[in-house]
Amino acid sequence: MTAPGGPTHTPAGTAELAALVRDASARRARLRIRGAGTWMDAGHPVRDAEPLSLEAFRGVDAHTPGDLTISVGAATTLAELDEVTRAHRQWCPLLPWGDDTGTVGATVATATDGPCAAALGRPRDLVLGVEAVDGRARTLVAGGRVVKNVAGFDLTRALTGSWGTLAVLTRLHLRLRALPPGEESWVLHADDAGVERLRAALDAFARGPLAPMAIVRLGAASAGALGFDGSARALVRVGGNAAFVAESRSRLAACGDARPADPAIWNAVRARLAPEDRARRWDWNALSLRIRERFDPARLLNPGLLGDAA
Repeated sequence: MTAPGGPTHTPAGTAELAALVRDASARRARLRIRGAGTWMDAGHPVRDAEPLSLEAFRGVDAHTPGDLTISVGAATTLAELDEVTRAHRQWCPLLPWGDDTGTVGATVATATDGPCAAALGRPRDLVLGVEAVDGRARTLVAGGRVVKNVAGFDLTRALTGSWGTLAVLTRLHLRLRALPPGEESWVLHADDAGVERLRAALDAFARGPLAPMAIVRLGAASAGALGFDGSARALVRVGGNAAFVAESRSRLAACGDARPADPAIWNAVRARLAPEDRARRWDWNALSLRIRERFDPARLLNPGLLGDAA
């Protein structure tokens, strides 16, 4: 992994971060945002951009289990978020492609979803509000800590998926879910002649009242990557109370050859079946350029990450 050049900046808070952005603007320097450092080679990095570490923006600011909300620093890892919420039988089901060493900020900034996104929510569905510092050195606060306070919803959505090209995310307010009381994973097998029937049965299952947490279709290559044989055609994750799980199990058995799978398989799914890096094929359009002009006209933040002219 190649990192941008120059000294690494480590602001201790939002005021110091805003001052750093103002200084970079005056020097006509550029800044490459770094959380866990897993996206440093995404896009077309500008090698003279100076690394900006968000290490100080780490940890839980507030957790209100009764409201199913939590506020965390952007550099908090997904593993740390999971540890805190699971102690209260809750979770934030971001579960993005990759693994839990990545940060919450990077997941939101890149809008990276994962195998459970269709059922449990994508980053834009789970982010209630943000704090950020934009390329004009303004501190932005959008949305809020609770579900009913969503006055800054549009700005929250604009920053989610902007890849840090509009502003540096510093804190995030997230929606949580209660952990399901029971959960099972199943791998469904079929020979070549039975593939279409299995696909139709799973489509009907997914549309029904027992909608699963995730369904991942498997080809020969993806099945092999997960350690299954070539007859493995789909991986299904279900969760709910005992009656829900039992009925789901029965319906899956009716779909075809359903065999239990270790729930830990979903870590392998996220790590090994991640889609191609979307940053490398991002297409800038007139609207996105106008939005960037409003927040970072000098293109100080993450220059070249999305392939734009630096």
